[in-house]
Amino acid sequence: MNTSTLLLTGVLATGMAGFANAAEILVSSDITTSTTWTKNNTYNLTTQVYVTNGATLTIEPGTLIQSDTTVNGGGSLAVTRGSQIIAVGTREEPIVFTSKADNLNSWILQANTWGNLTIMGSAYISACPAGSGAAGNQSGFLATNVATMEGLTAQFPGDPRVLYGGGNDDDDSGALSYVSFRYGGRVIGLANELNGLSLGGIGRNTDVSFVEVMNNVDDGIEIWGGTMNLKNFVVFNVGDDSLDCDQGWRGKAQFGLIVQGASVNAAQGSGVGDNAIEIDGAERFDWVPVTRTRLSNITVVGQPENGGGDHGLALRDGAGVQLTSSILMELGDDSVRDDVQDGDACGGGWGVGNTFQTLWNTPASNFTAPFYTAQCATERVSQITKSIGFSNNQDSTLWSTVDALVPGNGNIINAANSPIRSLTYGPIQTLGGLPVRIVQKIDPRAANDAVGVAGNVCPNDGFFVPTNYIGAFNTQQNWALGWTAADKFGFFEKIPATVTSIVGVPANPDVLATVSGSPTIGTNWSVAINHTTFFPISILDGLFVTVTATNFPLPGLGTIIANAIAETPFISLSGAPAPFVLPIPNKANLVGLGFHAQGYSVDLSFTVGLTNALAFTVGN
Repeated sequence: MNTSTLLLTGVLATGMAGFANAAEILVSSDITTSTTWTKNNTYNLTTQVYVTNGATLTIEPGTLIQSDTTVNGGGSLAVTRGSQIIAVGTREEPIVFTSKADNLNSWILQANTWGNLTIMGSAYISACPAGSGAAGNQSGFLATNVATMEGLTAQFPGDPRVLYGGGNDDDDSGALSYVSFRYGGRVIGLANELNGLSLGGIGRNTDVSFVEVMNNVDDGIEIWGGTMNLKNFVVFNVGDDSLDCDQGWRGKAQFGLIVQGASVNAAQGSGVGDNAIEIDGAERFDWVPVTRTRLSNITVVGQPENGGGDHGLALRDGAGVQLTSSILMELGDDSVRDDVQDGDACGGGWGVGNTFQTLWNTPASNFTAPFYTAQCATERVSQITKSIGFSNNQDSTLWSTVDALVPGNGNIINAANSPIRSLTYGPIQTLGGLPVRIVQKIDPRAANDAVGVAGNVCPNDGFFVPTNYIGAFNTQQNWALGWTAADKFGFFEKIPATVTSIVGVPANPDVLATVSGSPTIGTNWSVAINHTTFFPISILDGLFVTVTATNFPLPGLGTIIANAIAETPFISLSGAPAPFVLPIPNKANLVGLGFHAQGYSVDLSFTVGLTNALAFTVGN
């Protein structure tokens, strides 16, 4: 849909409180006409439900889709080619897909309690043609190349509801934003499991941002072909690959947090996490399209126990991946891996030496428009730049010897200090026969070598946001707070942010913000608190300002008046008041706090004219 996403501050409890009072609606048949699901109801998927016949399913912010776990193994939702889903939540009112095994408040080692969301579009793919093992597209992009979606079962020969692919790279399948998918991934059969979010043949006009997958039995987010782009995503504790793509994905991604772990006590790939990022080229080595993608500002936190998690970045079948401004850390296995082949030959064999592999070191400009537009043309097809490896067990030579890497691109292979603020693992557990340590707390904001490194905004087509840090988060903001299960379940360490600027009085970052002293009457102190510094702000998280005033020159006559924004009432205290707490309102446009005394006025620039000491502290 190519819509813009506004970052709003808010309270997760707004949506959660509504869940408790919602009426349950059973959903057991296909959606064939445009329909809206509202937040005053809870929707229980009782079977595999398709949005089809060109219909649009609109889901309001704050809506809970919570399925039974005992009916048909939990329900599931799929959007067919030509239909759309518009599920655009907000930070304060996210949309949640889960099952009734989810208590909505605390994390549980579980998955496979319902299905997933599958979206199928009409963009180009390079897959084994549906119903045939024959080679299908060596000679060029074929709009006739379609495939049956993994995890879906045709109800009759030629069932169009399960097919994805086509010849429209501008396909628009709708929009997802501020959506959390939890405890899903129903197992259909051997090697046929539903991913947390399945995206097949999705076009570039589909918007996918601020999405989370928590505890899926199979992959977190899997992309098959197409040109869709992905921004601001979180994947926690899934049972296979966290981000997986195949069949010629030609899109981009920026700002992703991947935390490897386990979803259930089952084998690796169906319970214990496998590769953090797995990129396949095409279904057969000599087919097109082949994957050409650019990933920027990704933070991968792996499994430090060798065997408890697989690789950080696994490349297969000649896939082209430009990874930049990213972090690969705490990986017990290879952080970068040349996997060569995935074995999906479609009956066509492999050829000698997997010839597409030789294209890794060619300039990306060799793959030109209109089909390949996601990569930076000035770099090589597969290249890692301005990225950090930290505390990885098997990285002495891998970063410099794998074909996908070019020396001298600003990488720090073995950083001395953690590139994120904090990370705490739990004790070793034996899950699926392997040693696994579940992350207990993480503050993924940038630290040490990850700070002050300008990213390369390329291609400069408006998708990539310029950054001056490595990884998914800057030094101050955790954009995953408020709307994710990871936050609700307590995985994020919350450390107070700092005030952006204090005019007239030096700031002390260790104390956050302290303004003190005895300026002369009429002296103005400007205290600029940019809301983006504290984003996201949540009253539920206890963001506050404490004001202490002492030593009024005229005891009994002094007055403090405080307001956070123009829309809120003033707070007036006379005399020499005791400390008081001013909650910061839940507003997206908060730009500062103003205080004044003895009749000195405060305007929207939030100046302070006090003749006494003023101190305040900000925390989350």
